[in-house]
Parts: sequence; C-alpha cells; structure tokens
Amino acid sequence: MTKPFDVTKFRKSITKSISGLGIGFNDPTDWISTGNYALNYLISGDFNKGVPLGKVTVLAGESGSGKSFVASGNLVRNAQKQGIYVILIDSENALDQSWLEALGVDTDEKKLLRLSLSMVDDVARTVSDFMKSYKDEHADDKENAPKVLIVIDSLGMLLTPTDVDQFEKGEMKGDLGRKPKALTALVRNCVNMFGSWNVGLIATNHTYASQDMFNPDDKISGGQGFIYASSIVIAMKKLKLKEDEKGNKITDVRGIRAACKVMKTRFSKPFESVQVKIPWDTGMDPYSGLVDLFEKKGILVQTGNRLKYVDSAGKEHIEFRKAWVGDKLMMLMKDFDKLSTTTTEPKDKNNGWHDSWKYWTYMELTTTLSTRKN
Repeated sequence: MTKPFDVTKFRKSITKSISGLGIGFNDPTDWISTGNYALNYLISGDFNKGVPLGKVTVLAGESGSGKSFVASGNLVRNAQKQGIYVILIDSENALDQSWLEALGVDTDEKKLLRLSLSMVDDVARTVSDFMKSYKDEHADDKENAPKVLIVIDSLGMLLTPTDVDQFEKGEMKGDLGRKPKALTALVRNCVNMFGSWNVGLIATNHTYASQDMFNPDDKISGGQGFIYASSIVIAMKKLKLKEDEKGNKITDVRGIRAACKVMKTRFSKPFESVQVKIPWDTGMDPYSGLVDLFEKKGILVQTGNRLKYVDSAGKEHIEFRKAWVGDKLMMLMKDFDKLSTTTTEPKDKNNGWHDSWKYWTYMELTTTLSTRKN
C-alpha cells in the first residue's frame, strides 16, 4: 500500500527556507462598498460588497468622471466605518481636507494619513517600507493584524526621475517608456506583498481616447502591465446628468453620470456596465443603476408604461419606473438574493453554478435555444 505524503514536514521546511511564504488559500474576507449597490454587484456579485482587501483595484477614467469621488471619497469613508485605517497618497495635490470631510471622510490622523508624493519611486519605497515594518510587527499574530487600505490618487500623475531630470535641464523628450515599467513593477510588487495580509490597494489612473476603429473603448495610460497584475479594473466615463430630484428631464446640468464598465474582475462576470448618478448637491445615489440592472436580468419586466416584478412568493409588484426607488429596490435586492440561493440551479458532475449571474446567463441561454427550436 502506498504510504501517504506527510505534508506537515514539508510545510515546516519550506516555511523556514522561504521568508514571507504564504500557504493555503487566502480568499478575501473584508469588502468595502463603493457606495453604489449596482456597481458593487458588478464587481463582486454581491450588492453589499465592493472591493476587497488583499487585492489591487484600479479605477481608470477621464478627468471629472468620478474616480476620486469613488476612490478617495466613498471607499475611504466606508473603509473607516469598518475600522480600516487609510493611507491616502495624493500625487495630484488635489485632495483638500474640506472636500474629503464634505464626503464624510474622517481626516483625523488616527484614522487617515495623507501623504503627498509625486515620484513613482517614492511611492514604491513608501509602500515597501510600510509593508516590511507591518509584517515584522504582526508576524506572530497575523490574523489580528490591523486592516489597512492604501489609496493612490493617481498613478497617471506620478513622475519618474527621468521626467524630473529632463524638466530641470529644460528638455522634454519623455521618459522613454520607463513609467509603464515602473507602474507595472509597483502594482506587481504590491500584489505579492499584500497576499494574505489585511492590506489592500486602490489606485486611480487616467485614460485617453482610442485610435483603433475596431476597439473604440478608451485606453488606460501607463501600459498594460499593471492591468494584468490588478484583480479589479473599472473604466469610468463622464456623462452629463440632466435630471431633477424626481427624475424629470431638465436642460441644466445637475451633476455627472459616471458610466462604469468592469473591465476585469475575479469575482463576477466582466464587461458589465452601469451608469451611476452623482448629483453635485446630494452626492452619489446608491440605488442608481439598479433598475437597468434588474431589467437586463429579466427581473423587472416592461408592462405598458410600468415595470412589473414577481417576487419569490409569486406576488406581483407593478410600479412606474420613477417609483422603483429606495425601499422598493431594497426589497427587490433582498428577494433577489433569496431567489439566487433557493432556486435549484443546473449542475454537471464536476461543478455547480454558484453565482447568481451564472444562473441568469444560463436561463437566458436556454430561453434563446428554446425559442429558436420552436
């Protein structure tokens, strides 16, 4: 009879020989809400979970698309509510204390440390030094180590030593491709350093218009290297919000509609998009985008000039589109979660369909095939 492999001895030997080695799985346990239920769902597959600790998340978009509002505002505020300490690296020198406090961010140094850094090398050194001291201090009690969120706003404004040297000499030749390599190295090392620790990174970056007629999506600056290393990449585009508080069309611009497209995620279906409304006077609407999301899923169905929903108990709810707000959408979200866990989902001999988006995709596919057959 074959002797079973003794993993205990191997585990001890390899742990001693390689410092900083992580063993076993390290699935995220702490999630921070983006402040919008629909965007949370597209990222994580859960209405209340946004971005996780232990991973790298990038929000990329044009100027004024709401990147800083989400990253340095909503995510920082919600992280603080969960007892997560925030290190905010401001490379644009644009995050004013009054603006952050208006978004509900606690700027006390006991909860937030703001650093003004302009060099990508300085950011890398700062993060590296922090993680080294963090690991040394909490090596014996890893599970109870304090939770930390690092926010870099933004990667696009970081300079390289070549940029600075050329500027001082009055030469503007460019950094000859050094910055994309530096950003890739920064994100790749962060992914490896964070690993199984209670530390996460959220970074914003700039985009530019695509010149490819076959791929018209905006391109993220800084090369593709750091995108491969990131766990979540969200592209954001700025649109005008011309609606009043009741959803009526008006001529004045009251804010922006941030068109968010999840380009990459390891936790849900990628390439899904949602438009998040951010009025200037009230801030982000946490329910915006949900009606469109539920319509795409076939949960809200057009009936005349109203939308109909049949809950898990078989009861019909018919309301005008503008009436699907607040408590009604909260009821629908709770019922949606209930349906996704109680419905018997198709399975094969190897795997089951565990995520709700997979179930609805399956239902859409089977419906299409049935229609074609008939």
